[in-house]
Amino acid sequence: MPSNARATHLTRRGLLATGGALGLGAALAACGSKDKAAEKPGGEGGAAKAGPWKFTDDRGVVAEAKSTPKNIVAFTGMAAALHDFGVEVKGVFGPTKTADGKPDVQAGDLDIDKVKIIGNVWGEFNLEEYIKLQPEVLITDMWEKDALWYVPDESKDKILKLAPSVALWAADQSMPKVIQRHVELAESLGGDVKSKKVTDSKARFEAAAARLRAAAKAKPEIKVLIGSASADLFYVSTPVRPTDTLYFKELGVNLVVPGKLDQGGWFEGLSWENVDKYKADIIMMDNRTSAIQPKDLASKPTWAQLPAVKAGQVIPRVTEPIYSYEKCAPLLEDLAKAIENAKKVA
Repeated sequence: MPSNARATHLTRRGLLATGGALGLGAALAACGSKDKAAEKPGGEGGAAKAGPWKFTDDRGVVAEAKSTPKNIVAFTGMAAALHDFGVEVKGVFGPTKTADGKPDVQAGDLDIDKVKIIGNVWGEFNLEEYIKLQPEVLITDMWEKDALWYVPDESKDKILKLAPSVALWAADQSMPKVIQRHVELAESLGGDVKSKKVTDSKARFEAAAARLRAAAKAKPEIKVLIGSASADLFYVSTPVRPTDTLYFKELGVNLVVPGKLDQGGWFEGLSWENVDKYKADIIMMDNRTSAIQPKDLASKPTWAQLPAVKAGQVIPRVTEPIYSYEKCAPLLEDLAKAIENAKKVA
């Protein structure tokens, strides 16, 4: 990913990708028409069929093919979600493999040795390798309306001429709604979304939501800050736009709301001298490889003085969730546990 030093030269979408912001982790970066038979926004709405395939995405764009696509190329996190719903992809783009060759946090349970990685960092998308995959559909996230996540703007027109595209919201919608759209997409692609694995994961997700609601109700005084660290700035995310924090808020979690947001409405950047501007009992820190992790913040003395840090009440935050019930349930469980065990320190 681009370094933080280059963040000021990136688009808002690029800044978000570099971890320069929190809620969406960082900075910036629906409607679907209903199928009468299935009454879903996913177009064909059911399991894969032998005939034509159709899916209406969150831009309102209808992706069509003569048959259900098999040669799928997707943003890494999207591919990981589809995998959890029983749909495999041929190629991925986005953070997939770390420098030491291990799976990136955004790769989930993908076997990264069995997919073709055509881009591993922001701005990287190998068009020649994409063509070799003979893509039948390109699938990615959407953090801002009509902006395709990790599809480079400079080559977007060429890329989109090669195959239909699907974009699903990864912001401005509550997490359950976003997961449901991924379910509908996976089902249209032939995924078994009614398998025991999926139904068990959904039950776990619902139980986790109930647990988090109960924890927040029992300790309404516990304040939670959503943060992300770069070399020069500490970013405090708004809870209003990211899907996870929006859902946390709906469940009653007491979240810090920054007062001076960036142009995209995602976060407030604080100098390390002013990192204590907002009081918090729990700090959730961006876990992406592009953000500095808490263990590496020893050089920031103001960080060590924060009450939540002193109390050991700092937990990871999955800034770009993998939108399956299986991967989102632990996010709710971990926050519920943190609130249940938290002491009022701010």
